[in-house]
Amino acid sequence: MRHPRTLLATALGLGLAAVGAAPVASATPTDSAPLKASSYSSYQQSKENAAATKAFQQAVWTEVAKQRAANPGILAVTVRYNASSAPSFRTQIARSTQIWNSSVTNVKLQETTSGANFTYREGNDSRGSYASTDGHGRGYIFLDYRQNQQYNSTRVTAHETGHVLGLPDHYSGPCSELMSGGGPGTSCQNANPNSQERARVNQLWANGLTGLMAATR
Repeated sequence: MRHPRTLLATALGLGLAAVGAAPVASATPTDSAPLKASSYSSYQQSKENAAATKAFQQAVWTEVAKQRAANPGILAVTVRYNASSAPSFRTQIARSTQIWNSSVTNVKLQETTSGANFTYREGNDSRGSYASTDGHGRGYIFLDYRQNQQYNSTRVTAHETGHVLGLPDHYSGPCSELMSGGGPGTSCQNANPNSQERARVNQLWANGLTGLMAATR
């Protein structure tokens, strides 16, 4: 696995949903010792994280709804993302979106440089990686450098991207379950959703964005 260009670590890792807060978009990797993987757990499983993830989902779906309203004849749902603010993780982002696009049929993820429904960002945050909003109704996925030195980086990105598609965290699940995130520990290398997760996303998006928002209220 290639690691992000600016990271010095030899093992890249997984970012899991921690609480939403304003990211340090201009941050760069540091030489300080990475936090223990267990230090992220309380944030990942907090009510604050759950609220931030829900706000992220609503922000993304609202933007998608605007695009569909402008093009009512489009049947397939496409969710557009901008990865320009997370250059160190471009490979992992591309892999994770490819994984999802090959796993589900009722919604597709597409990269764009303008008019994105959500963005990826990178930096340092003691709470790890997470999905949230910027306070102005725009959703973003934040990828933390230090956490990515401990967990599988494609798993983190695919996990966070799973929130875009309507899946919640389930940290008590096994490694084979993508949305179990960091629950199985740093040895977990799986970056693919299992059959139940794939089926759930297809079910949620079966009737387009309207069906998704109705099913997740």
